Amino acid sequence: MQHDPHNSIASALTHSSTLRRLLYEALAELGLDPTDTYRQAYQGVVLAPPLLNAREDHDNAPRFWGALAGISGDDDIGLHLGERMQPRPLDVVGYLLLASRDLGQALESFVRFQHILSGGFAARLELDDEQARLIFDLNYRGVGSLRQQMECLALLLQKMLASVSPGGFSLSGLEFRHPAPRRVSEHRRLFGLLPRFAQAHDALIFPRAWLGRPSRSANPRLFAVLWAQAEIELAELEENQLLNRVRYWLEVNLGVQQCDLPGCATVLGYSVGGLQRALAEQQQSFRQLHDEVRRLRAQTLLEQGLAIRDVARACGFTELSPFYRAFRRWQGVTPQGYRATC
Repeated sequence: MQHDPHNSIASALTHSSTLRRLLYEALAELGLDPTDTYRQAYQGVVLAPPLLNAREDHDNAPRFWGALAGISGDDDIGLHLGERMQPRPLDVVGYLLLASRDLGQALESFVRFQHILSGGFAARLELDDEQARLIFDLNYRGVGSLRQQMECLALLLQKMLASVSPGGFSLSGLEFRHPAPRRVSEHRRLFGLLPRFAQAHDALIFPRAWLGRPSRSANPRLFAVLWAQAEIELAELEENQLLNRVRYWLEVNLGVQQCDLPGCATVLGYSVGGLQRALAEQQQSFRQLHDEVRRLRAQTLLEQGLAIRDVARACGFTELSPFYRAFRRWQGVTPQGYRATC
């Protein structure tokens, strides 16, 4: 069981309204009223208009993507939205991609400034001798990978990369974290191949040699100006800064997978030593943050009445005795003693 996101210790991550602006257009092309669709999905939750430079609560997104297939009556709605989307630069990251020297620099820009687009991104580029893998995972508290969103996003990213890559852009492989749907004919039609499902990451796979393809819209001077502006915008996103991102990663993964320093460093784009130094500069360590997230989750779940064994498991403990020792260190009492005071 995951903890209540409203009792989270990490400030809400945010994302830009860029994708929603494209979604409004695609929904209308599919004959769905965008405003009414969002109103049904959010069920009374007030949602601001998708304005330029607006930021939205990242953890609200599952409301939309989780309800969309039921609202539309289309089990492949994510694919069909991605098919209708016409990617164009709507923010500094989009313009950076177009001004990049080549596909490699475009992807470097995407990875470097991914959190301008969404605080939930855990994107990175992995290379071997022949292949490049663009991992584009999006994470949410208490929610697994969202099929409709990730299939839509995969098509959108493929189109964006094609826009800066002369000679077209086709995938040699595609991986999704979500389970395989019952029907995959639309995946074959739109991607030109059958994705692999239930994988460790959401990833686009293509030949590594393509990274050196020169961009058809390269502009080095403009690129330098846009990079500087993107650095400013990234620095201004206080809610997406390092301590909050580490806490968020821990909240998403605690009790689901091993939460250690190397794993966190990889996802956040640091070396192990680099992440340790960056945290030390802010008078923190990974161990301190890990302990903090565990402690607050344990308090929350005990107050909610969850069985102690389940609390321990949700906090990443495989046995009860280490959990009891940790909890007594945190609170000075046993879990039962703490619950009796609630």
